[in-house]
Amino acid sequence: MKQIYKKAAWAVTAMLACAVICAGLFWGLHTSTYATGSANKGRILFISSYSYAWDAVQLQIEGIKMGISDGIVVDYEFMDTKRVDDDAAMQLFKEGLAYRMSMVEPYDVIILGDDAALKFALEYRDELFKGIPLVFEGVNDEELALEAAKDPMITGVIESLSVQKNIELALSIYPNAEKVVGILDDTLTGEAERRNFYKSASLFPELEFSELNTSELTETRLKYELSNLPQDTILIYVMMTEDANGRLYTNKEAIEVIAQYATVPAFRMVEGGIGYGVLGGNIVSMEQSGKIAAEIAVDIISGRRDMQDVSVIVDSPNIYCIDESVMLKFGIKASALPDETVFVNHEPTFFERNHEILVPVLIILVALVIICTWACVDNIKKRKLTSELEEARSYLEDASNHDFLTGLPNRSKFMHDLTEAATAKQPCTVIMLDIDNFKHINDTYGHSIGDEALKAVASRLKALRTQLLTAYRFAGDEFIVILKSDNVKIVDTAANQCLQVFQKPFKLMGKVHNIGGSVGAASYPDDADNYEKLIECADEAMYSVKKSGKNAYALYKNVKQ
Repeated sequence: MKQIYKKAAWAVTAMLACAVICAGLFWGLHTSTYATGSANKGRILFISSYSYAWDAVQLQIEGIKMGISDGIVVDYEFMDTKRVDDDAAMQLFKEGLAYRMSMVEPYDVIILGDDAALKFALEYRDELFKGIPLVFEGVNDEELALEAAKDPMITGVIESLSVQKNIELALSIYPNAEKVVGILDDTLTGEAERRNFYKSASLFPELEFSELNTSELTETRLKYELSNLPQDTILIYVMMTEDANGRLYTNKEAIEVIAQYATVPAFRMVEGGIGYGVLGGNIVSMEQSGKIAAEIAVDIISGRRDMQDVSVIVDSPNIYCIDESVMLKFGIKASALPDETVFVNHEPTFFERNHEILVPVLIILVALVIICTWACVDNIKKRKLTSELEEARSYLEDASNHDFLTGLPNRSKFMHDLTEAATAKQPCTVIMLDIDNFKHINDTYGHSIGDEALKAVASRLKALRTQLLTAYRFAGDEFIVILKSDNVKIVDTAANQCLQVFQKPFKLMGKVHNIGGSVGAASYPDDADNYEKLIECADEAMYSVKKSGKNAYALYKNVKQ
């Protein structure tokens, strides 16, 4: 009997040893990143909604690596919902994660990549992440993110895909466009972006919005629809991970289909995949989103920031990024693109291709120029003097058109631009903004704080600048905006954006201050038949807000009623 017990004990011991070895091998397959430094100063777990094969995930991870500091350990987990997204897969992932977390030291912060990871964390928070700060990034569902962030232990970066800015960019290239077609699917992210896509339709009433739902189209039908798109179509590739036959697509595979069959360039709102056949556009930088999330996590771990003081970042880091090869394929001129556009697949210029030959030639030419210059000293001095005078004149002209304190165009520039619009008989809207209780701010905190408040408001107004909207400093604590549209919905949106300038607290000289503002708007020719009267109407609308409680906006057409 003792021999039987002894054999059983050895069998159990052997089974446990095998289990430990298998668990160790399995855990070894999960990548860990250590920042430079020997001491472990914190632990972060990044949970991705997708797999490492998804190019956007690779960019997020690169950003996270950029954002961590010495001694921080980062582990990675992948839900892989692009391939399998059902209850069984979710349960298996949860059980596996729970086991792996039980085998390692506790994590200080959890970073959640995209919508599915955030939903997973919210569902199993008490079971897996109780008491651990959650930082999300790349989340498309703004309502979900903002609702989650009401919890003081949750914050992050919302992925704000700007359909509006991409349509505005497309219209600058194709001003005669009449339709907007979005490529979407029925995945969780696709549903969130579908709402975002159609929400922008109200801003462009002259355009017809529709979609190609790849979840409902076979591959053959999708290719047919792409190859028969009218030339007056703005095509926006949002999401394509599946088709009606159940085939799953990587981002690169989806782009290959679109690039091969679409008759118009495809605009893109995230950087993943740009360089493989889509044009690009105003994109969310997934790398920067990951970097920001990692920096927030590091600040929380180090104690530099209190979790409860970290506000959700609604304005994701967006840039203009264009594939130059696609731009050339469709005959798009660089002059139609914003100045700050970043280009990929750049075609080398003549100088770039012939650099090695041209440099010695240029050195010889420079030497000849120096010799000629030496012989023409008097003439060069005169040209230099003329050039300096021209630069001084240009500087003075620029200074005369901008406010010294805020850097915004000043009242003189505003009147000049408004006069040009008046000459062209262009319908437009004037929006006036006034800081509420500005005298109280000056009297209570001093004029230095007052000046800082003016500069902070101006900085936020600069961020609103588009091809349609320009902000100016009018006088004192008053700012004024010219909106090149009298469309009611666009005006209402712009006025609300101006009011949003005052919604977030301002950090002035190291202290947080809540500053309110009153906003009034009037449109030409609906509210006034001349531009002088237009300013008065906008001013009247603004002061109606001040009389009725401040910190709001009003349209003149509503005030005069």
